[in-house]
Amino acid sequence: MDNSKLKKDRFKRVASKRVDKLLQGIRSLSKCSNINNYEYSEDDVQKMIKAIKEELKTMETLYKKNLKNNIDSFNF
Repeated sequence: MDNSKLKKDRFKRVASKRVDKLLQGIRSLSKCSNINNYEYSEDDVQKMIKAIKEELKTMETLYKKNLKNNIDSFNF
């Protein structure tokens, strides 16, 4: 098996687990919306959403940058 195939398989395995873990975390955070158990303000919610969106934007930027670097690189 070539190195590219190994890297792709490893990416799929690792990324899949990490996405699942992230989704579980988001579901867990969503449980904090129960007003019978927690008290929060609109400002609190907006701060959480902003932090999550900023981190997603950072992740997206890194992926796009690395994809662009791979495509635009020069090879003989």
